Amino acid sequence: MLTNVTRRRLAAEAMNQRVMIVEDEFLIALDVAETIEAMGLKVAGFANARKHALALAAYADIALVDVNLSDGRTGPEIGRELAEQYGITVVFMTGNPDDVEAGVKGSLGVLTKPVMPDVVEKTIDYAVANRLGGMAIVPRELKVFPQNH
Repeated sequence: MLTNVTRRRLAAEAMNQRVMIVEDEFLIALDVAETIEAMGLKVAGFANARKHALALAAYADIALVDVNLSDGRTGPEIGRELAEQYGITVVFMTGNPDDVEAGVKGSLGVLTKPVMPDVVEKTIDYAVANRLGGMAIVPRELKVFPQNH
């Protein structure tokens, strides 16, 4: 019985996770947002540059972050700041995975664009489980960073 209570509490907490999308390609951001909302989660907001991402940080639990944004190659630094200063679970989504190949301190991993909706869904499920201490299968498309970064 205790297991069912814990499972229900985790499920309720999982549905309260808010996802920020840090992406300068508006149509990609909208596609990702549609997938997240279809999962029953909330989109905390959109950011296309460092300034916007940091302004939204207080409202997010998870962030999907592109490497190259409207203010340059600021994604890795944004991801590090979001993870270290705000405790946000960060996953990079980029066409340039080599730019974060060595990992970024505090971040979970990287997906290589283009990313299909089912991969976004599996990755968000994994990020939520990782964040809440639950269990989930690592999507094969997600390159997980060593956690000693």
